[in-house]
Amino acid sequence: MDKDISESLKIIRYNVEEAKAKYRKPEDIVRIMAVTKTVPYGRVNEAVKEGITLLGENRVQEYLEKKDFYDKNAEINFIGHLQSNKIKYIIDSVTMIHSVDSEKLASEIDRLAAKAGRQMDILLEINIGGEDSKSGVSPEAAEELLYKTMEMKNIKVRGLMTIPPIGESEKAFDRMRMLFDDLKAKDPDMDTLSMGMSADYALGVKYGSNIVRIGSGIFGSRK
Repeated sequence: MDKDISESLKIIRYNVEEAKAKYRKPEDIVRIMAVTKTVPYGRVNEAVKEGITLLGENRVQEYLEKKDFYDKNAEINFIGHLQSNKIKYIIDSVTMIHSVDSEKLASEIDRLAAKAGRQMDILLEINIGGEDSKSGVSPEAAEELLYKTMEMKNIKVRGLMTIPPIGESEKAFDRMRMLFDDLKAKDPDMDTLSMGMSADYALGVKYGSNIVRIGSGIFGSRK
C-alpha cells in the first residue's frame, strides 16, 4: 500500500527537528533527501510538491529513464555504487556524487567533469563497519584518499557518506563524526556528512548528519 507522502514527511520533519533541538545548534541545516529507487516519477514529484528539494538516485539506468520527467525544482545527487564507465551518463545533470570510494573513480569523475566544463562535488564513501558486502573506503584509508582527491582540479570533496552495519547505527555514526572532524581539520572546506536512512535518520542527525537519505519512510516499502 502506498504511503501518504504528505503525512510521512510531516512525521519525518518533526523527528528531524526534535533531534536537532536535543543535539544540534539551532542554525544547523539538515536536508531530507528523497531516495527514488523503484519509485515512479509521479510519486517523486508529489514529494517535491511537498517541499522536498533533494533527490537521491541509486541506479544510472533507472535515473536516465526518469530524469526528464522529474520536477525541475529538485536537485539530484547520485548515491549508489558507481562504475567508471557510467559516469559519463550523469556528469552533466547531478549536483553531487556520494559514493566515491577509490582514486580511480575520483580520477575518472575529475576527467569527465573537466570535459563537461564543470566542477563536481563529491563525498567519500566510508565503509565504517568493514563489511565485505558494502562498498566504501576503510576509515584508515580515508585520509590518503582525501589527499589524492584534493589534488584534482575538477572535483571538490564536500565531505563523507556511510551506510552503517545493521543494528550498529549509533556506534557507527559516532565513529563517522569523529572521522569527519579529523578529516575536516585537513580540509576545512568539508561541510557535508551524509548518514541516516529511514530506520535511523534521527540518530544520524544526533551525530552530525546534514543529509538524511530516506526512501521507504517517505514512499513506503519497495515493490
